Order: sequence, then structure tokens, then C-alpha cells
Amino acid sequence: MTWLVTGGAGYIGSHVLIAFAQADTPTVVLDDLSSGFRHYVPDDVPFVEGSITDADAVAHVLDEYGVTGVVHLAGVKYAGQSVGQPLHFYRQNVTGMQVLLEAVLARQIRSFVLSSSASYYGTPDLEIVDEQEPPRPQSPYGESKVISEWLLRDCAVVDPQLRHTSLRYFNVVGSGPEFRADHSPYNLFPMVFRALAAGETPRINGGDYATPDGTCVRDYIHVVDLAQAHVTAARNLESGGVCAPAYNVGRGEGSSVREVMDTIARVTGIDFTPTVQPRRPGDPARIVGSVAAIRRDLDWQASHDLDDMVSSAWAAWQHYLAEAEAEAEAEAG
Repeated sequence: MTWLVTGGAGYIGSHVLIAFAQADTPTVVLDDLSSGFRHYVPDDVPFVEGSITDADAVAHVLDEYGVTGVVHLAGVKYAGQSVGQPLHFYRQNVTGMQVLLEAVLARQIRSFVLSSSASYYGTPDLEIVDEQEPPRPQSPYGESKVISEWLLRDCAVVDPQLRHTSLRYFNVVGSGPEFRADHSPYNLFPMVFRALAAGETPRINGGDYATPDGTCVRDYIHVVDLAQAHVTAARNLESGGVCAPAYNVGRGEGSSVREVMDTIARVTGIDFTPTVQPRRPGDPARIVGSVAAIRRDLDWQASHDLDDMVSSAWAAWQHYLAEAEAEAEAEAG
């Protein structure tokens, strides 16, 4: 059994590869390196550079490596950015999903795990949202995830033997011991770390939300826990176990952006008071997910708390800075 991990050179994808390796399950990666890093893919994992929207590249990797299951993470993210670039997000996330599913159906591949998002829900009226809540996306990014789930559902009607699930991620942070850092220009942790490294004051996007301290509330999930959820889902699909069409993947509890900032200051030992700037378009005020379903069906639950997330992410960031400094010195010398 070989699993294709699209987007496997990225921050989340590389942690998924590590989790599969720990489960003694072979993988192959398809990634265009638009946001990923070639060195994030272990040397013993086959790597194919190519876009998920390229039908020839998709066909090649599926055929060359005898793929029997797919974890689909490739695509573009960031709700705020998608508001100004809707066509780009639809091409990468929706057209890419279509191209991949056409190839999967043609080869009768029977297991498919989709990287979805809590953006599916928009800003729900509930304190805790479960998988039965209808989609109310507030950005083209969120809409692209809803459409991708629908495509997968509809293809399973065409081929009932296609077993699948969509993992609706909440806010993914932290790093494994392999120091795969999150380099996103828009995610909270790397934005704060970049500011601190530059001697600047971190900023909060929006301080006037209808939340206890005025800042956005999110359900943060450690990337190692998330990666393990993929492997657990994949094994369940392969074994014919119970698997719902979608699962929330989070901790089931919320932390505000200001609370995260306070934790970063305490864990890193760097004292700072963040400044507040206007909201970003497309950002919901609060979203926290129920994880009762994934705990019930897959016996999965998160094991890392916010301190673990911050300390591991900070260690990975320091490792990245040390490597960058060593490379700069080598080039200069």
C-alpha cells in the first residue's frame, strides 16, 4: 500500500509524511514547491515535482508508484488573500481537486483523505460547531474547500467503493522534533516570530470582535496531532472501518489571539505588548470545533496543549534561523 501525499513538501504535508513513516506505510510526494521545501521531504520518500492541476503529472505519479490511497493537501490557503484572488484559489483548489479525482476514479483507487478546513463553517452561531452544521464560508478559500468536499462526495456516488473522509482542520501550529517550521506569511505564529526576530512589535489583526477580549478566538491544533489524524483516518479507510464523510480536527476548545500572544511572550521570555490594527477581510470572529465524532469513530484526540505548540514552534523557528545564518556565513566565506 503506497499513499500519495500531495503537497507533501509543505509544513503540514511533511509532518504527515513523518507520521506515515512511523506507521511503516510507504508514501510518495507530488508538490510544485510553490510554498513547500524540497528538504522537508525525507530522502527515502520518492518526490515528483509537479502541479496538482497538471493531469500528466498526476497520472505519472499514480502509475509510477502504484498508488493505492491519496492524502490531498496540495493547494493554496489563507482566507484573506483569497478575497482578492478568487480565480487563483479556485484554479488551484477546485480545478486541482477535479484533475486528481478524475485520475483516482480512472485507476479505481479506493481510499481518499481530503485536507479540508474549518473555513467550511464561516462564523457559526454556536459556541462549538459540529460536522452537521451547514456550510457558510466567508471567503473564496472557504468556498473552494466546500466545493472540494462536494466533489469527493459526488464521486463516491459514482464509485461507491471509493472510501473517503474530509478532515476539517482548525488552526494548525507547532512543530515536530524534526524542526519543520511553518513559513507562512499569513499564519499567526510565524508572523509573530518574524516580528520578534526583527526587533519589531507583533500585531493583532482586529481588536473589536464580539469575543471576550475583542480578538479572534480559534481552536489551535498541534501539527503532530493533526498528522496522526491523517494516518488514523487512512488506516481506517483501508481496513473498512467506520469513517464519516467529514471530521473536525482540533482540540475542542478556543484560545484568543491575545491569549496566544501572552503565551508566546511567556514561553519565549520576550516581553512585548502587541499593537492592534484593522481586521483582515474574511476572518471569522470565533470558530471552535466539536471533536466528539473523530474521538468516537477513530479513537483520536489531541495530546498537545498551547504551551507545547508555542515551545515546539519557537524551537523550529530558532533552528531555521540558525540554519539560515550558517548558510549566509558559508556563502560569504
